[in-house]
Amino acid sequence: MHLKNNIHFWSVITALSLIFVAWPAHAEEKRSPGDKVAVVNGTVITQEEFARSVSSVQHQGMKTGKLSHARLAEIKKDILEKLIKLELLYQASQNKKIKIDDSEINERFMKLRKRFPDEDKFKNWLKNINSSTAKIKSYIKREMSIQKLIEEKIVPKISVSKKETKDYYENHPKFFKQPAKVKASHILIKVDPKADESKKAEARKKLEGVQKRLKKGEDFKALAKEFSDCPSRAKGGDLGYFSRGKMVRPFEDAAFGLEPGKISDIVETRFGYHLIKVTDKKPETTTSYDDAKERIEQYLKNKKVQEKTELYIEKLEKNAKVERFLDLTK
Repeated sequence: MHLKNNIHFWSVITALSLIFVAWPAHAEEKRSPGDKVAVVNGTVITQEEFARSVSSVQHQGMKTGKLSHARLAEIKKDILEKLIKLELLYQASQNKKIKIDDSEINERFMKLRKRFPDEDKFKNWLKNINSSTAKIKSYIKREMSIQKLIEEKIVPKISVSKKETKDYYENHPKFFKQPAKVKASHILIKVDPKADESKKAEARKKLEGVQKRLKKGEDFKALAKEFSDCPSRAKGGDLGYFSRGKMVRPFEDAAFGLEPGKISDIVETRFGYHLIKVTDKKPETTTSYDDAKERIEQYLKNKKVQEKTELYIEKLEKNAKVERFLDLTK
């Protein structure tokens, strides 16, 4: 099933938020005229904080290729709107007199702190994002204030009927299909696909020697640990369960064509030469409605919360003074 198990009401915050990257500065802080990209009811969103957010998102985007000028402009505009929305929600939480206990903030902070193996790593992270423990706790307080606002203002008005969950299940059958899977192990002798024929022949001959030992009854796991060039060698070549589309085509064709307990002939892929052993197979299945209904309900509830939050933000903005100074031509 493709619906996430851990969907919760606060994913709307994740959708809006650039957690621990940027939050608006307070209006009373002295700023130069060019040091702001927006002002929300007198609260400044600074160029520095905005640029930090852009840098973080841009870094993620660059992993999939160079960003065009037009795409970067879209990202900048989107980030600015998200920061404005966050500030509107935070201000609303303060107007509603929402309070967050220090103990709650410290608990959330310690969960964050435990992600780092030691104090030095944590301090280096703070330095890299130009922040401090006090600022992080301030960010946490803001985030939790918005969460509590949504919990009190929006969540109680949300409900999902049995008909809605049933309709979703029946109208999205592909979401509930579990593809056929195999559990396999392999022994890999690596060789560069651009290697000359003599190198390829050498690699194949080495695997042929392993193949002969397998045919004599030697243990597959033991030979994988001794000869395989794949990191899976540490587990006796075990790759776990996988469905089609997860491995290179020649490998998966061979694996899906084997019966449990059988070992393939030598299979060539761009990684080199493999011997594959299938240990189990699972046929394609469909998750039943009874097994899926709770996750569907949570998914639909979360979706409604997000939609209602967007409408709530629109209402807040209509009654707010929001000034934008972002120049996307620069």
